[in-house]
Amino acid sequence: MSATSPGPRVLRAGDGDVTGNAGNLDRYLLESGASGGHIALVEHILEPKVLAAPIHRHSREDEYSFVLTGTLGVIEDGVEITASSGDLVSKPRGRWHTFWNAGDDQLRVLEIVSPGGIEDLFRRLADPGGEYSPATLPALAAQYGAEVDFDATMPLVDKHGLRF
Repeated sequence: MSATSPGPRVLRAGDGDVTGNAGNLDRYLLESGASGGHIALVEHILEPKVLAAPIHRHSREDEYSFVLTGTLGVIEDGVEITASSGDLVSKPRGRWHTFWNAGDDQLRVLEIVSPGGIEDLFRRLADPGGEYSPATLPALAAQYGAEVDFDATMPLVDKHGLRF
């Protein structure tokens, strides 16, 4: 349906671009270009014990993770919590954080990003032709006003037996 068609615009279940691999998928529900840059909505689908990203912080966006199914593990500025289906976790800009599937079942999270834009980074990182590594990720993240901290990430991976 085009943006000028009368009536509500609906993205049906299963529709929308999907990137990633079998353990870590992103489904793009609303990208910043469709909201005038105000917001992006991305569904993250993580298999058990998968870390979504290295510990990082962004200077431009606030993120809100609404847990649809499963158990979400989150660390923010050194504080760890878990959240379950129906819980909303706020991750304000400027704070070091990451998240992972802390349960034994698939995790589905609706990521609400305001303002939008960093979802472009998600796409770039999921590009199978992209050659991103721990050595190149800091420069790529900086293009989006973000920083990564691998030194803080690896103890978290070891502590929880995560795949990264």
